[in-house]
This record gives sequence, C-alpha cells and structure tokens, in this order.
Amino acid sequence: MATENFDADVVVIGAGPGGYVAAIRAAQLGAKVVCVEKEYLGGTCLNWGCIPSKALIASVEKLNSVKHSGDFGVTISGEIGFDFEKIVARKDKIVQTQRGGVGYLFKKNGIEHVEGFAKFIDANTIEVDKEGNKRTIKAKNFILAMGSSVIYLNIPGLEGGREDGVWTSDDAITATDVPKRMLILGGGAVGVELGYVFNGLGSDVTLVEMMPQVVPMFDEELGKELTKQLARQGMKVKTGATLDKVEKVAGGWKCFVKTGGNTEEIEVDVVLLGVGRKANTEGMNLEEIGIKMHRRGVEIVDDTMITHVPNIYAIGDVTGRIQLAHVASHEGIIAAHNMLEGKQEKASYKAVPNCVYTVPEVAAVGLTEAEAKAQGYDVKVGKAQFRPNGKAMASGYQDGFVKVVVDAKYGEILGMHMIGGHVTDMIHEGVAALNLEATLDSMIMSIHAHPTMAEVVLEAFEDAHGMAIHKA
Repeated sequence: MATENFDADVVVIGAGPGGYVAAIRAAQLGAKVVCVEKEYLGGTCLNWGCIPSKALIASVEKLNSVKHSGDFGVTISGEIGFDFEKIVARKDKIVQTQRGGVGYLFKKNGIEHVEGFAKFIDANTIEVDKEGNKRTIKAKNFILAMGSSVIYLNIPGLEGGREDGVWTSDDAITATDVPKRMLILGGGAVGVELGYVFNGLGSDVTLVEMMPQVVPMFDEELGKELTKQLARQGMKVKTGATLDKVEKVAGGWKCFVKTGGNTEEIEVDVVLLGVGRKANTEGMNLEEIGIKMHRRGVEIVDDTMITHVPNIYAIGDVTGRIQLAHVASHEGIIAAHNMLEGKQEKASYKAVPNCVYTVPEVAAVGLTEAEAKAQGYDVKVGKAQFRPNGKAMASGYQDGFVKVVVDAKYGEILGMHMIGGHVTDMIHEGVAALNLEATLDSMIMSIHAHPTMAEVVLEAFEDAHGMAIHKA
C-alpha cells in the first residue's frame, strides 16, 4: 500500500495494451495503482487500430465468402450487398464492449482510473488536467505507456484533413462512407489491411509502396505472394513506387505516382496516409525531470524497461521501438515485476510474432532467410504449400504456404513465415519453438492433428529435413 506521502505505489500513464496490462499486473502484485488516460481505455489498439480494423476485415471476408458460396454448393437468391452503417455499428459495439471490459478489470483489481492529460511536476508528482480541472497525484513509481499517434507525411500539394479527402488510419477506421476511388500510401500492415477492406467494399484502390514488395518487414517471399493475392482481388498494387506530389481537383486529388522513370497520374477521392507514427510525449515535461529522449521517443536504459530516472519505466510505442500491441503488453508485465519486486529481468524479443490480417493472412516469427544468412548461419529452408492440404481444400483456404528457416549445423529453428488462411492463429507453434530453442528433429516428431491446416507446418519442417511426405 502507498504510504502517507504518496497517493499510489504506481501510476501508469496510458491505458492501451501496454498500460492497462501493466496496471493490472502491478495491482496483482499488491500495489496501489492509478492509471491515467487522456481519452479511452484500451488506447489506439482497441479504439482505432487492432480491434476495429479486424471487425471491418471480418465483414469484408464474410461478404466475399457469400459471393463465392456457389463454390461450396450453397445457393443464394437475390442480390448480394452490404449495409455499411451496420458494418460500422457492429465494429463500434465490439470496441465499446472491449473498452468496458478493461474498465471492469480495473474495478475488479482496485485500480483507480483517472481521466485527463498528465504532465510531470517532478519525478514523483504529476498534474492531471481534464478540461481545465486539475489534480495532483504523487506516486513512488511511474510507468510511461502513452503510445503513439499517426503523423501526416509531407507530400507536396497535399493539405487538409478528413473533410478534404486526406485520411489517416484513424479516419479510415471511423469512416462513414466508402470512397469510390482511394490511393493508399504505404504497403505495411496498415496499408494492406485497409486496402483489403475498402477494395472489398467496392473502392477502386491504388496501393503505393516504395519497397519492392508490400509488407517489406516480412520475408521477401511473403511480400511477393501477398502482392500477387491483393492484385488478384482487384487492388492496383504499385511497388517500388513513390507519391511525388498531388494537385487538388474537383472532388478529390490528382496524384503523381512515380515508378522507376515513369510517372502516372491517378485521380482519387481520398488519399490515405498509411505510414508513420510518433511517440506521444509532447507537453509532459519529461526531459525537465531527467527523462532522456531519442529521435523516436523515450530512451530506456536497457530491456528491463527502466528509464534514466530510476523510479520511472517506459513501455510500448512510446519507446519508439517495436510498435506492436502484444510487445507493449509483454513489456508492461516485465516493467511491473522489475519495479515492484526489485528484479532486473529483461524483455525478450527473440520470438515476437508479427501478423497482418488481410485475406490471406500473413504471420511470421524469428529470422527471415536473408537475416539468418546475414548473421552467418548456414541455413536450411523448408517450404510447404496449403493447396494440396485436405483441410485447406475443404475450407477453401488453399492460397499460400509455410516457410521455415533452420540452422543447418545444430538444427535449431530460427524462423517461421506463413501466408494463408488462419496463419495468425497458427504462428504460435513457431513462437514456442523459438522460445524453447527447439530443433528440427523435435519438430518433425511432433504429431499434428489430421485434417488441419497446421499439418502444412509439419510438412515444411519435413521439407527442411529433406523428407517431405506430400511434396510432388
């Protein structure tokens, strides 16, 4: 319990997937906890990112399934369409339910939720401002979990906001209508997921990515396959391309897209900026109390998550490192234990799964083939396709493959890379394999249920071993 001199043992600033998890774990460890959030419980992930985007994706996937129901012997009479208002209402209900769930967990664990913007007075004191009403809170320790927010790229000629047809991902998630024509700048997770949604709802979508393939943070083969699949669905995917400038025209924008030495003019109603996020650190007096900053956010001393102020830790996007919700949650738990139990455990980033929720889905963990070779490994690669798999045929998810990267010398699993149906749920076999330093011998002797799509993972391991059963 907090002493007379403090209002709390721990104050967590930010209630996103890093902050709310850290707050709950600190409370479970016996601390008196206050969580300050300037907007909504759940942060960006729950309110504008992970959760609402998956709800929209699910509606589009269901729509596409109905359109292809004849392939399964299902007949549907009448016109197949969608009600965008109902899609949005369903998305909003899911978000509100999840947000309420966080609030319930706070009450259950005795966590005080304080609304408002926090800034530091000294290393043990913050002032929380909610619409001019100010409250001072003193605490022994703090966890910085303010997250990040979208930024506007400096594209010559591009000015304005949502009402001018200049969207961020936040605007796309809260859209009230479907634009007829859209250019999405950035082929990372945000760009391809929102591209899948609006393309599926009838937008004429052009996706512009400066790298040679979309999702460039993944293994090259995954990016090439997803590029092909999105193009098959009707999206215009331009890789190795840049948006040089735009001009305002009636009803939208004329975009000048440069690919190689050629420039193409494309007119759209909306330009969606799908790249770039900045740490939410402004106006908090962080440097004034001794917190060191770097170009992308708060600087931490090491992977124990401690900052240069001993009673203050930082987690998640605000550190400017790995911008994934599940990484923030993991770091929040590490920070809570280290802070309250005097430990110096370090967060491990060896086995961080990375997922993209287009159809087909993309998922990966560990080293890519190129990364493993660059680190000096003698690499063996195994690969297996979903197409001949019985469950994949039955369910209609035949596109894609599984690729595994293995150290040839010791047989240790170095990476797993997947594109196909439900792979974001299947990647955790790779996470466990990397965490447990599993070998190829142990993985090929792990029985996989039949018929499942996970059998393709086994087949990839067997291929790396040189003895794939079903490889033609």
